[in-house]
Amino acid sequence: MSWVDDYRKKLVTAEEAAAEIKSHDRVYISGNAATPYVLMRALASRKDELENVELVHVLLLGEDPFSKPEMEGHFRHNSLFVGPADRKTINEGRADYVPIFLHQIPDLFYSDQMLIDMAMLHLSSPDEHGFMSFGVEVLASKAVAETAKIVIAQVNEKMPRVLGDSFIHVSRVDKIVEVSEDLPQLERNPFSEVERKIGHFIADLIEDGSTLQLGIGGIPDAVLSALKGRRDLGIHTEMVSDGVMEAIEEGIITGAKKTFHPYKVILTFILGSEKLYEFVDNNPIFEAHPTDYTNHPFNVSRNDNMVAINSAIEVDITGQICSDSIGVYIYSGFGGQVDFIRGAAHSKGGKPIIALPSTAKSGEVSRIVPFLKKGAGVVTTRADVKYVVTEYGVAYLHGKNLQERTRALINITHPKFRPDLVKEAKDRNLLG
Repeated sequence: MSWVDDYRKKLVTAEEAAAEIKSHDRVYISGNAATPYVLMRALASRKDELENVELVHVLLLGEDPFSKPEMEGHFRHNSLFVGPADRKTINEGRADYVPIFLHQIPDLFYSDQMLIDMAMLHLSSPDEHGFMSFGVEVLASKAVAETAKIVIAQVNEKMPRVLGDSFIHVSRVDKIVEVSEDLPQLERNPFSEVERKIGHFIADLIEDGSTLQLGIGGIPDAVLSALKGRRDLGIHTEMVSDGVMEAIEEGIITGAKKTFHPYKVILTFILGSEKLYEFVDNNPIFEAHPTDYTNHPFNVSRNDNMVAINSAIEVDITGQICSDSIGVYIYSGFGGQVDFIRGAAHSKGGKPIIALPSTAKSGEVSRIVPFLKKGAGVVTTRADVKYVVTEYGVAYLHGKNLQERTRALINITHPKFRPDLVKEAKDRNLLG
């Protein structure tokens, strides 16, 4: 049978595909800009027929029908990275959160620790050989596709064909639901003056030929804006957004000096504008890989002069980093922060950076604190941290004792909070 005939034979409606799921099944849902809304809505419509269906995923974008109160007892999230869709549900105890490094997620499925009954994946249309791309999110989807009992593919003609270790053949899926819908886009806001200052401090740490890991938001955009005139920068990152595309178009990013995958942008997911999705489509500059490759600290460290830029919710005066919770309130997840911080730390000439505004709540709260909030999780340990950057400067912590670290961090705190931090530090014998 040709792959075309096989493809046609597997075509079903979303409702027919969702009918394959039974009570107590564990279902994996692809996430980020590959969140399969058509399949999710079809599954949610079966609420009254199903009990205790476990939903495993990373960040889901957009409206989540499974988080509604009436879904309790029918569906339950088991989230590997928390976002707006499931944050409220998790903190109300109606869903679960798994703290885990992103590079370790695929092994949950390969090792059979987390057996998946049904995978709902969002893929590109097949090419002339019958291969469909995982498109804008490979992450753990490839591992799930290779281990799930049943694979349902939401095939979207608007999903870009992203190159790399990011393909699955028609023969390896069980049901196909064709859709034609735009991917979710990331609304981009201008960076603030505070973020501009942080961006310039970070840019001063970046040399020509460095390889960068960047996330989303004002600080990464400010960093890229401050790199005008730099030459032959590379990208090895978890996520690609519009700023990377613009830096490629401006000739700032070439990858020519990369020591691991030269001339290639290595990534695991893409989130941005429609222009970005068109730019990555079939573009050989980009290689998408699962997180056990892209995020593995060993692979990250193979890039000389690797600069990893990550953020935090708060930092204590000894350098402990909280970035997944606000006290006991679960806000996000471990993601790839530690993967890249440790990878950059082991890179020849590498620079692992934590960057954050010095205050929150319109300047009323310091984000450099004497103690992390009660219940706050330490994502990146004080021994992992080398650079912390705010709009007031750069604190270099590696190899520093507690007193030296405390002084360095107080020096980059907002001035109005420094006296209180000094007093707290003296009370704890952290300042002489």
